[in-house]
Amino acid sequence: MSLLALQRDFRTWLTEEAGDAAARLDRGRGAGPPVYLNNYRGQLMACLTESFPTVRAWLGDAGFEGAAAHHIDRQPPHSWTLDAYALDFPQTLAILYPDDPEVVELARLECALGIAFVGADAAPVDPAELADIDWDRAVLHFVPTLAVLPAGTNAGAIWSAIAAWQTPPAAANLPEPAHLAVWRHGFTPSFRTIEAAEAEALACARGVPFATLCAHLIEAHGEEEGLALAGALLGQWLRDGLIASLSPD
Repeated sequence: MSLLALQRDFRTWLTEEAGDAAARLDRGRGAGPPVYLNNYRGQLMACLTESFPTVRAWLGDAGFEGAAAHHIDRQPPHSWTLDAYALDFPQTLAILYPDDPEVVELARLECALGIAFVGADAAPVDPAELADIDWDRAVLHFVPTLAVLPAGTNAGAIWSAIAAWQTPPAAANLPEPAHLAVWRHGFTPSFRTIEAAEAEALACARGVPFATLCAHLIEAHGEEEGLALAGALLGQWLRDGLIASLSPD
């Protein structure tokens, strides 16, 4: 057997538990292939368990391990690092829990927090440096870890309760569709539930002068309310540490 054929059989055995591949690998040498298979699956299970502690707490040990085993059967690793293996787990949960959208949103939130934790560093702008800013030309540059996720359930409240070792609320749909803003503040991944207007403003503000954002908000909400909203959002983003820098257009 060539080295390439051996490698292909070994991968087929690990990812599909194919008996014919195991027979060619074993050749009377005992329980070697099952040992490797057990180690392989154990490492993937440990990866998912470490990446989704809140989802595990919500589903319970048996429910989580069943979902993780289904994911391992469904999706073999496809990257050089196990860090990437967790990223597809929410899609598996969407298949397994089509009537429980909070499970998927909880997993997506936990994924985003993990990505933010290892994201690129960027110190937030110091508000004291903004005194001489020309706001007609100033372009907002957000921290690179900022991500905005759609939210239709109270998954954020569930995550917060579980993380604080409190009894989580029952799953519920939000009165209106919202979003979760996720970023890293210092060394701590953070998130905040935001309304649709703020999510739209965050999308609009990327790479354009602040005056353009103001014009958009005025068009959407009227002059008085639009300008007030622009000021309130800017203040909130500065307090949250979402803005890394400002530059002229």
